[in-house]
Amino acid sequence: MPADVQSTFGFALHQAQIGKKHDQAKPLQGFGSAGVLEVVEDSGGGSFRAVYTVKFGDAVYVLHCFQKKSTQGIATPKPDMDVIRERLKAAQAHST
Repeated sequence: MPADVQSTFGFALHQAQIGKKHDQAKPLQGFGSAGVLEVVEDSGGGSFRAVYTVKFGDAVYVLHCFQKKSTQGIATPKPDMDVIRERLKAAQAHST
């Protein structure tokens, strides 16, 4: 990932750790609540996403960071959604 994208994601995760929400953080569709958030950053002709959750205790779990490669719409591709769902289950199991 480009350095500017890493910086944005790092700052967003830092804000989550201290109980704040980054201006670009929004709920990820398909999870029914604001418990799973995504930050989208465009750089160098690419679109990058970081997905995380803060709904388990005091921890911030980064579920997935990736470059969106799909050329159809803004929806998160199914393979990436599958990874996010798997990692969310693992985070839930880890937090209990």
